[in-house]
Amino acid sequence: MPETWLAILLHQLVFQGMFVMKNIILYKKIGKQIRGKNIEATLSIAFFAFFICAALCLSFFQHPFGEIQLINCTFAGTLGLGLLLLNLLVSGASLMNLKDSWRVGVLEDQKTDLVTTGIYRFTRNPYFVSYFLMFATYTVLLQNWILFGLSICGFLFVHQMIIKEEAYLYSVHGDAYVQYKMTVPRYLVV
Repeated sequence: MPETWLAILLHQLVFQGMFVMKNIILYKKIGKQIRGKNIEATLSIAFFAFFICAALCLSFFQHPFGEIQLINCTFAGTLGLGLLLLNLLVSGASLMNLKDSWRVGVLEDQKTDLVTTGIYRFTRNPYFVSYFLMFATYTVLLQNWILFGLSICGFLFVHQMIIKEEAYLYSVHGDAYVQYKMTVPRYLVV
């Protein structure tokens, strides 16, 4: 798909735009910091930026290093666009459903509500699932082994953030969080 770089760029404008707007609106509303200063969040944000830059750079080349065509380009483009839309729907729903409980990383000095409704009935981590969708989408669109390897690294970074967040949520919400964990999967599968 020759205009892949444009699709990635437009997707990032919307995807990151929703994220930034949520952060600004919530910060103005609650008047408190909403980004945790923990290593997991910092490394993940740096990695996400690197992955996005790598995808954009690889999309500029006619035959980028690491490219492998596993599926027809037309099918890859159609599948990729569908996944981009799904990514935006999942991320938008998670930002809306979390309301004032949205945080970037763990802020141990702030207690937020345990949200179990909306998209949080299907996955405990929909915003992180949207990142997994982004990793998969860019890898499918560009059919690139480098992005595939980076996607695996991204999953590991996100998983570490989730483990820290789960420990925090258990410390704050106790049995209510345990019950939630027992009925809703961490990602999409049990």
